Amino acid sequence: MYEGMQSLLEYLGKNEKYYDLAKITEAYYYADKLHEGQMRQSGEPYISHPVAVARIVAELGLDTDSICAALLHDTVEDCSDKTNLETIAKMFGKDVSMLVDGLTKIIQVQVADKEEAHIENIRKMLLAMNKDIRVIFIKLCDRLHNMRTLSAKKEDRQRAIALETMYIYAPLAHRLGIQRIKQELENISLYYLDTVGYQEVQAEIEKKFGRSGDFIDVAKAIIAEKLTENNISFVLEGRVKSVYSLYRKMYSQNKAFDEIYDFYAVRVIVDTELECYTALGLVHELFKSIPGRFKDYISTPKPNLYRSLHTTVIGHSGIPFEVQIRTKQMHEEAQYGIAAHWKYKSGAGSGSNIDEKLRWIAQLLESDESTRDPDEFIHSFKTDIFHDETFVFTPKGDVISLPLGSTVIDFAYAIHSAVGNKMTGAKINGVIVPIDKVPANGDIIEIVTSGSSKGPSRDWLKIVKTGQARSKIRQWFKKEKRAENIIVGKTEVEREIKRIYKQITDSQINDIVSVIAARASIISADDFYNTIGFGGLSLSRFIPKIKDEIEKLRAEEEGPLTTEDELAKVKLTEVNKRKHKTGGIIIDGESGYAVKFAKCCNPLPGDRIVGFVTRGFGVSVHKADCPNVIASRGNEDNLARWVRAEWEQTESAQSPLYEAMIQIGAEDGIGVLAGISMALADMKVSISQINTQPSKDGEMTINIVVGCRNVSHYDSIVSRLRSLPKIISVKRGFMN
Repeated sequence: MYEGMQSLLEYLGKNEKYYDLAKITEAYYYADKLHEGQMRQSGEPYISHPVAVARIVAELGLDTDSICAALLHDTVEDCSDKTNLETIAKMFGKDVSMLVDGLTKIIQVQVADKEEAHIENIRKMLLAMNKDIRVIFIKLCDRLHNMRTLSAKKEDRQRAIALETMYIYAPLAHRLGIQRIKQELENISLYYLDTVGYQEVQAEIEKKFGRSGDFIDVAKAIIAEKLTENNISFVLEGRVKSVYSLYRKMYSQNKAFDEIYDFYAVRVIVDTELECYTALGLVHELFKSIPGRFKDYISTPKPNLYRSLHTTVIGHSGIPFEVQIRTKQMHEEAQYGIAAHWKYKSGAGSGSNIDEKLRWIAQLLESDESTRDPDEFIHSFKTDIFHDETFVFTPKGDVISLPLGSTVIDFAYAIHSAVGNKMTGAKINGVIVPIDKVPANGDIIEIVTSGSSKGPSRDWLKIVKTGQARSKIRQWFKKEKRAENIIVGKTEVEREIKRIYKQITDSQINDIVSVIAARASIISADDFYNTIGFGGLSLSRFIPKIKDEIEKLRAEEEGPLTTEDELAKVKLTEVNKRKHKTGGIIIDGESGYAVKFAKCCNPLPGDRIVGFVTRGFGVSVHKADCPNVIASRGNEDNLARWVRAEWEQTESAQSPLYEAMIQIGAEDGIGVLAGISMALADMKVSISQINTQPSKDGEMTINIVVGCRNVSHYDSIVSRLRSLPKIISVKRGFMN
């Protein structure tokens, strides 16, 4: 047995919480068998990683099934030829299988639009979290161990992984209240993103702590004596602010090191909430407090469950330090966040308290479902994950948490969609304010409504901060203002099309919109205009498709070629040769023509090719047996456009890459897509696009666009893909 696993079992055996050690041990041996022969880049056996992840999961206090899932979390993806979810469900139960499934789905897939792929992975993560929050707990533990062993990666991968961790995983840990994981993720990420800055801050910490190393011990002794005199049971802890926290304050807030008041902190842990406030009074008797530096997170907890009293005081040596006062339960929540509440849940789907705390996930997914707009989704995600909070009150005294910078309109929709839709004005602390007013912490907000209100204004979409408010406003326009939406959307679409092509007719616009709508799975042009009008989709997403359709339209409008002078128009001058790619193609025995490769067949060096002369777009190069070539040559008007084309023989040692389309038929199942991606990565083949079609009769179709040097290179790629498990067919063809 791997020594790390033996240590884990000893740790679990000493824990007061009951664990099914036999089940956990069985999961280990099964994972060890599946990963046999696999090694990490560090040179360690691969099983060391899931065991380390399981140890972190156990330290979070999660249950037996979570630890089993941590041990098995890579088996379905990395060992798809040896196991599957059904087998795991039979051996370890449906809960473990479901957790492994959720973790397996959070994978990176290379597609043409990397931003879209990134957004889709975040969406998958949220869906998995919404189903069972343990998925993201385990994923955070997985990422933490990967960060701890990041030195084994190449420098470019270190930076990419650290960047993703800093902007996605650390904020998620913060949003879930798991401070111990959040802080370690931030510190390690900073080390790889700005090593010099990290080392500078670390040096300042060591320098300052060296000058006043006994300061915390002295402050703790003074506080301990006072608490003992007042018969308060307590635990005292001291800490120095983390490197990342200091770095962020110094660089983002432009503060000098000596301007940071909470460099030192003393934590007072007591038994009851009443004792928290008693201890606060005693601390203020001992030390002079700094005005404006007191925060009561017990009466107004943070959205991530954090509760504590914070005050900053001046020590006897004139050094400021922060004092945090909390109960034992509050301290557990501060360290482990929502994970600390897992023991209160009887199952994955119960526990109203924790489910209420996670409502933001469901709201974000609900908002995304109403628009499916990637730009809107990522805006809402960043707002909900990365924001600082503003705490405000309803007239009845209920606390509402809003992202920093939110307006009173956001507040209205946070109360209820009906309140926002009927809003006519607002008051803050009894004073009428504009509807774009941003409230401050502690403000009491009253929303003025009217039954005769005509509803929200479209301008509100530019004012509101939260995705929740924006989604509810759009939903109102979608339901109540269809006719108006169509007019607004049509005006916006037509203005954009005419900006691209001024000579276009209304009939041609209708044709283009019908094609674009169909591609977006929208039934009619009016539905498309309606969706654009109420903001369900951003028109900017469709600009590339509109340009493609206009290009096709222009090509169709070109008349037959009548003179040889037309071909000369696409011949490049010596100056233009530096601006346009000739693609390594010779036209009618000469080089130097602007060419583009037809998307319908994507020719490769080694294919027989022909050229089609266009006006304004150069020579379009097709495979000689392309169906479009055969069809076009049947039209006498186009015969003169077809010209002889051949590949230029070059002496370059580094051949350029050309796009090639591959259509793969495979058995439907988890791990197929990952296996294909890994095989192509091993061959150092770049993927520019990848998508799948719904499975039929247990089969799935995968369309991929890859970079190829020539036909021989393509054949070697196909041969490798055909050797993979579960692959039924591989052929060159159109993207369906």
